[in-house]
Amino acid sequence: MLFSAAQLFPGFLAYFFEENDLVKAFITTGFITFSIGFLLFFLASKKNGDLRTKDGFIITIFFWTVLGFFGSIPFYLANLDGVSYIDSLFESISGLTTTGATVFIGLDEMPRSLLFYRQSLQWLGGMGIIVLAVAVLPLLGVGGMQLYKAETPGPLKDAKLTPRITETAKALWFVYLTMTFACAVLYKIFGMNWFDAVSHAFSTVSIGGFSTHDESFAFFESTSLRWTAIIFMVISGVNFALHYLAWTKKRLFHYFYDSEVKLYLSLLASTAFITYLTLYFSENFYDNMVVESIFQAVSIGTTTGFLTSNYSNWPLFVPIMLLTVAFIGACAGSTGGGIKVIRALILIRQGTSEITKLIHPNAVVTIKFGKKTLDPRVSESVWGFFAVYVATFLILLMILLSQNNDFLTAFSAAGATLNNLGPGLGAVSENYREVTDISKLALCASMLLGRLEIFTLLLIFTPAFWRS
Repeated sequence: MLFSAAQLFPGFLAYFFEENDLVKAFITTGFITFSIGFLLFFLASKKNGDLRTKDGFIITIFFWTVLGFFGSIPFYLANLDGVSYIDSLFESISGLTTTGATVFIGLDEMPRSLLFYRQSLQWLGGMGIIVLAVAVLPLLGVGGMQLYKAETPGPLKDAKLTPRITETAKALWFVYLTMTFACAVLYKIFGMNWFDAVSHAFSTVSIGGFSTHDESFAFFESTSLRWTAIIFMVISGVNFALHYLAWTKKRLFHYFYDSEVKLYLSLLASTAFITYLTLYFSENFYDNMVVESIFQAVSIGTTTGFLTSNYSNWPLFVPIMLLTVAFIGACAGSTGGGIKVIRALILIRQGTSEITKLIHPNAVVTIKFGKKTLDPRVSESVWGFFAVYVATFLILLMILLSQNNDFLTAFSAAGATLNNLGPGLGAVSENYREVTDISKLALCASMLLGRLEIFTLLLIFTPAFWRS
């Protein structure tokens, strides 16, 4: 029922811009969504009691999958040339999971209301529709902490910002809204019109990467706009818990004491530097290459997916390196994708400790973050996650190769969607329009797996989960 409200403002824009067919499409979608939601609410209105952990996982999964289907209706009703229902579903899931992979072309001529709706899907998905839901669920007399654990990214899920989940959700949304507003205002000041400014603020802060132009961020030539995007992409890739602490406690130094943030910033800086050096000593060097290198390294490294040029045409080492960095992605608790920097850090330190044990078999080696020793169960779960992640990636790769996609296209498409990045290499460097329908459905599953951090989605396919 709440999601039906997402059709209101795009519907108003359609009326304002005299896009009459789309007015009907948004009204129809809103009515269908609200009616089915109300029916389900009516059927469950007499149910009482707290949610179990299992219920939290199921609802988390259903929110993303079910709302992905409802979100696809306006795209399908818009009757865009060459856009099938599978294309509409792909675009909707890509938006809600903040992946940014697109099957649409001709964005510059596309109705503005539909473009705005597309951007708003990413903004809603950025913080997680579940976080919005847990702010409402306590009002209905049910607990929300289980949902928060199921949705919040990263291995350190038990940390709470405030004692009550409702207050946590409100605090996160306040930070998210403020960042979006600041980003939109700066985009406007540096040269975008209000429509583009708000639309790109939605996809920047959500680390989504959708644009209102086929050229993506290359459409805007202003260096100031690119630096603004770089800053907000970096900020949005940081754990929002740290932003919350910075704003409530009026402290900034805690960013620099955080091990994950230090590795995150180091990765982005070194990737940008190596990109610049590679391009400088190749035939691809041109003006503003410093800004181009930093922008593309940050955009791909944070899994945003904005493009200022077709990076797949750069020397092959660079796009493969950027895609590899996207596998690590942003920080836990951010709007970014990837396996998360904290997991990579745990894997590195665990690997280092194993080498130390080989040299000193009797040594007791512990992994520490600050003054706290990491629970061995956390490192075990990270290794388990990594193993399942690799297996999932290989299965997706095999499915895409079976559809006659070349290896570079299949490898990058599987990586770009599983890490919620968006643009890949080869045939999917600009859009995913030409891949087969089976490939698109597999990539939809890949985007959902990436956004739900694999385990959450795979759990429902295990018999033990249903017996518990």
